[in-house]
Amino acid sequence: MSDATTSQLQNKALALKSATLKMCGKAGTGHINSSFSIAELLSVLYFGGVLKHDPANPDSPDRDRFILSKGQASPILYVALAQAGFFPIDWLDTFNAKDGHFAVHLQNTVPGVELSTGSLGHGLGVAAGMAMALKLNRALPLVFCIIGDAECYEGSIWESAAVAAHNRLNNLVVFLDRNQLGATDFTENMCALEPLTDKWTAFGWEVDRIDGHDILAIYKALGNYRGRCSTKPHIIICDTVKGHGLPMTENAPLWHSRAPVGDDLVAAEKELWI
Repeated sequence: MSDATTSQLQNKALALKSATLKMCGKAGTGHINSSFSIAELLSVLYFGGVLKHDPANPDSPDRDRFILSKGQASPILYVALAQAGFFPIDWLDTFNAKDGHFAVHLQNTVPGVELSTGSLGHGLGVAAGMAMALKLNRALPLVFCIIGDAECYEGSIWESAAVAAHNRLNNLVVFLDRNQLGATDFTENMCALEPLTDKWTAFGWEVDRIDGHDILAIYKALGNYRGRCSTKPHIIICDTVKGHGLPMTENAPLWHSRAPVGDDLVAAEKELWI
């Protein structure tokens, strides 16, 4: 990947964050921090040539499937879908409005959204089911899924992990957003999740661990993702910062479900960085 392409995708990640901040600030709600930790992932998936998608035909059978299991990060996915052309940009102005097109948690009534999520632990199971169905149909599309680290407290995550490995779902690629925070505290204070690499390896997955804000690292971890020789599903554990790029909210548990408004919004717009 060229330096120019890397720079373009970094700038796109910043643009996603900026538009998300503006949208949530206007609505007075939305999970800013949960959104910002996956900005680079969405930039690579939707604007870096990784995810096969067609905004003019969102239900194309040839599309790759993408599941955002951590549905509280819906704001930045809505922004990414709008900027990718799935629906008009001005839909974002109605975020969480009475007659708007979408609310705080992810809705599959929105073009480009495969699954309504927000009740944690469900997305990986659905993604595994999609991957299995595609394999049974000998279809080529891949399934991508983003899960949260605190979401790994749900038993359904590990049930799905076992099923995916047993069925050799090598058409399934999962990103684990390892931002170290749940809704109210740091994960290692609540119930330690580490060693995550060892746990996923023990469940039979191919595992990589990277800096989830590093565009080049994301690409390198994906590797030859459409021609992998491995029979294992692939998980990329992404070490991230919750609220990345917005110092006033970074790593701050009390900002989990809040959006800056008023003077805080003005200050946030000035200090946002990539």
